[in-house]
Amino acid sequence: MAEGVAGSGRRATIWQVAEAAGVSHQTVSRYLRADPGMKPQTREKVRAAIDELGYRPNLSARSMRTRRSNRIGVLLPSDSMFRASALSGAIDIATAEGYAIEVFAVEGDARAAFDRVLQIADSGQVDGILALAPLPPDTEHSYPGRAAIVASADYDERTRSMGAMADGTPIGEIVEGLHAAGHRRFLHVTGDLEFASARNRRTAYVEATQRLDVESALVHVALWSEAAGHEAVRMIAEMPRGERPTAVVAASDLIAVGVINGARELGWSVPEDLSVSGWDAHYLGAFLQPSLTTVKDDRRQLGRNAMSRLLAVLRDEPLPEEEVLSTVLWRGSTGPAPD
Repeated sequence: MAEGVAGSGRRATIWQVAEAAGVSHQTVSRYLRADPGMKPQTREKVRAAIDELGYRPNLSARSMRTRRSNRIGVLLPSDSMFRASALSGAIDIATAEGYAIEVFAVEGDARAAFDRVLQIADSGQVDGILALAPLPPDTEHSYPGRAAIVASADYDERTRSMGAMADGTPIGEIVEGLHAAGHRRFLHVTGDLEFASARNRRTAYVEATQRLDVESALVHVALWSEAAGHEAVRMIAEMPRGERPTAVVAASDLIAVGVINGARELGWSVPEDLSVSGWDAHYLGAFLQPSLTTVKDDRRQLGRNAMSRLLAVLRDEPLPEEEVLSTVLWRGSTGPAPD
């Protein structure tokens, strides 16, 4: 049979072979690499489709994939609001190392993103791919003849924090700082515990209060809302004065604002009567009276860390130690425990 698609004179593509065999194009790629793990029946279907279509691999394209392009692909989800800073950080590192960046967008879920990643990895256009879109677990690989893949698994498909972005450790630092200022009775107002970030912040709070053996460490389970802060203050007001928490560690700035407003409605002063902290470093927090103690997440550093991992994979070097992403900003809403 002449090379091409059923006498059309056009070279058959790997996609057409995959369609004829009823498999994915990745499976055809595995066949062409003589992957020993393929099932015999799958191998036979692909072989038959190749014979039927007269498919021949594009050797010039394959040879191109063995050379470095000095280009890195970055995959973003279609809703990339949360990834803009991370992309900027990734570009910082890549350009400093002499790489050009090509940005790709993807619609759909993690599986759709992974399919798109494999298309790019097989294209020969880039040396490596950094996915800032969610991918299925355990999809970071480097295959011969294919670009290396590194995923920054810090947000899921609903933009909920995961991985390093969900680390709750700074809450422990806040508790320790307040303890050093004389506080012995605490309350933590959680975010929505469906989020890993909320669960991890609660865990860090509990571990810190247990380690310090504080007098009282209450937890108020709530959602990410100002109303949750108001509700927590009403609960505190119903307690005997000598048992009330003197410090509220909120899981977000919005919750902390609710705590502060609720305290003022009761005639309490912040931080003289009640110290309050949040998380998110919303820019308005610096302009509150008093300014809000909070935690700042450095999403730009997230991108730098992820790109550094990818470059280490490309160079077959040990993975670098990652820079810290979250920092406590101590401000006026926290102070010494009341007498």
